[in-house]
Amino acid sequence: MPSLVGNGYSELYSGSDFAGRNENKEKKSAKVEKPDEIRSKGYSTPQKRRLRSATNHDSPVSIPSKPCSPDKWKSPRRCIKSSPNSVSNENCKESGNKLVKLHKTGKGSDNKLAESPKAGQESGDKLAGSPKSTRRRLYDSLPQKPIWNPKDSEQMSAVKKALHVSTTPCAIVCREEEQKRILDFCKSCIDQKKAGNLYISGCPGTGKTLSINKVKELLVEWAKEAGFQPPDVLGINCTSLSYTNEIFLRIFEKLHPRKKINGISPLQHLQRLFSQKQSSCEKMMLLIVDELDYLITRDRTVLHDLFMLATLPSSNCILIGIANAIDLADRFLPKLQPLNCEIILITFRAYSKDQILRILQQRLTALPYDVFQPQALELCARRVAAASGDMRKALCVCRNAIEMLEEELKNQSGSTSLLQAEQASPGQLISPVAELLKQEINIVRVDDMAIALSRTFKSAIVDTIQSLPQHQQMILCSLVKLFRKGKKDTTIGDLNKSYSEICKSALIPPTGILEFSNMCRVLSDQGLLKLGQSREDRLRRVTLKIDETDITFALQGIRFFRNCLH
Repeated sequence: MPSLVGNGYSELYSGSDFAGRNENKEKKSAKVEKPDEIRSKGYSTPQKRRLRSATNHDSPVSIPSKPCSPDKWKSPRRCIKSSPNSVSNENCKESGNKLVKLHKTGKGSDNKLAESPKAGQESGDKLAGSPKSTRRRLYDSLPQKPIWNPKDSEQMSAVKKALHVSTTPCAIVCREEEQKRILDFCKSCIDQKKAGNLYISGCPGTGKTLSINKVKELLVEWAKEAGFQPPDVLGINCTSLSYTNEIFLRIFEKLHPRKKINGISPLQHLQRLFSQKQSSCEKMMLLIVDELDYLITRDRTVLHDLFMLATLPSSNCILIGIANAIDLADRFLPKLQPLNCEIILITFRAYSKDQILRILQQRLTALPYDVFQPQALELCARRVAAASGDMRKALCVCRNAIEMLEEELKNQSGSTSLLQAEQASPGQLISPVAELLKQEINIVRVDDMAIALSRTFKSAIVDTIQSLPQHQQMILCSLVKLFRKGKKDTTIGDLNKSYSEICKSALIPPTGILEFSNMCRVLSDQGLLKLGQSREDRLRRVTLKIDETDITFALQGIRFFRNCLH
C-alpha cells in the first residue's frame, strides 16, 4: 500500500503479517488524532482529506467526536451548522481563520475558498442566523418614510385633498394611448385648418373628462411652439342647459359675444356663419361638449345639427363630444354617413384592478409618508374593478377608510399599548417589529378598507335588491342593459321585451304583461323605479331611482346575472 503521509510514516506499512498490519493501523489512527503535528509539517488540504478518509475506512476503531475548542481544530461546515448552545461564535471564527491559513498554502481551486479572513466569517454569520419572520421581511420591504400622524390636521387635509375627485393629479396614467389619439386628431385639424368630429364614449369614472382637460393644455402648448394660433376653447356641460337648443346659443355667444340675435334662431346664425368664406387668419375653435347624451331627443335633431356644423364649407369648429353611452354614435351615425359627416370614435374602457391600483399609488406618491397598507389598496382595487371599474368610486372608498381611521384613533387615544410605548425607558432599544406595529396603528389597514367597502357597496339598497324574487331581479337586470345603451328612460313595453329575452336565455317562462306591470309597481313602491303616467301600462315611462352600480354589485354573486351584466 503506498504511503499517504510521507517517508517518515512508511514504516507503518512494512509489516507482512495480518496482525502487524492491524497493529500498524492502530498506531496510524492514534497519530492522526494529533492535528497540530500534521499542520506543523505544512501538508496541503487534499492530502489531509485523503489521510482522514483512509483512516475512517481502514481503522475498526471509531474516533468519538469532541466539541470544538481553541486546541482542537474543527471544520467550518460543522462550525456553521452547529447550534449556538453547543459552540460559541468565537470558536467558530477562530476555526474559520485557521482554515483560511491552511488554504493559503494550497493550490488551484482551494485558494478561491479563502480569499480573505472576513469571507468565512461573514458567510458563517449569514448561514448561522435564524430565518427572518414574515413580519420582519414585510418591515424590510416597506419604504423608509416618516410615520403618518392622522391626528395632525395638516397631514390629514393633505391626504384627503390628494384623494379627492376634483384634485387633478400631476400625471394622468393608464390613459396615455387615448390621450395621444385625441391630441393627434386635434393637431391634424389645426395643421390643415379643417373641421372635424370626435366622439368619446365610456362608462362613468373612466377618465374621459380628465383626459380631455389634459389634452387641451397640451394642444395649446403645441400650437404656441409650432407657430400656430392657439384655438379658442369652449367647454359646455349639457347638464347645465335649460333646454337642448340652448347649446347653439352658447356657441354663438362664444364666437360673437357682443352681437345680438334678431329674427332667426342661433342655429341658423351658425349655419350662415360657417357657410361664408372666412379669412385665413381666423382662429380654430375647439368645442368640447360633455354629457352629450342629455341632448338626445326622439328625433335626435339636436345631435344631428350639432355634428353637421363641422361639415359646412367654412367651418372652423373641432367638435369633441363626450358621453357615457357606448352605442350612441351607432344609433345616429347611419343618418350622418350619407351627408358626408365623418365621426371618429374613441372608447374609454372601465379601469382594471391593476390600473386602479396604479392610479391610487400615483396619487399617494407625492405624500412623504405611508397612509395605506399595500394589501388594503389592492383590496379596494379588486372590489371596485369587479363592481364597475369607476375610479371615482375607488377614491370615495379610500376617503371613507381614512375617515374611519380618524374616528378609531380618537376613540383609542388612551389605549394601553400606546401608553406602554410612551413610558418605555429612553435607553431601551425599540425593535424593528415594534416600530412596524406602531406604524401599522397609524395607517389604513385591510380591515379598515373592508369596512369602508362594505359601507359603500353593501348599502340598504343592495340588501333590498338581493332579497327580491328572481323575476324582479331580472327586471332590474333588464333595465341596466337597456340604460347602458345611452337611454335615460324606457317604457314598460320595451322593458318587457328585454325581460322576455333574458327569460328565454335562462329557459325560464316569462310572466304575462299584467303580472309584469304589477312587479314594476312593487319595485316602484320600494323606491327602486319611477313609473310615469299614461292611459296604457305599456306606454308608461320607467326610470331608475338608484345607481346602476348598486344593481351590478348586488347581483354579481349570481353567475347568471353576472354573465348577463358583463
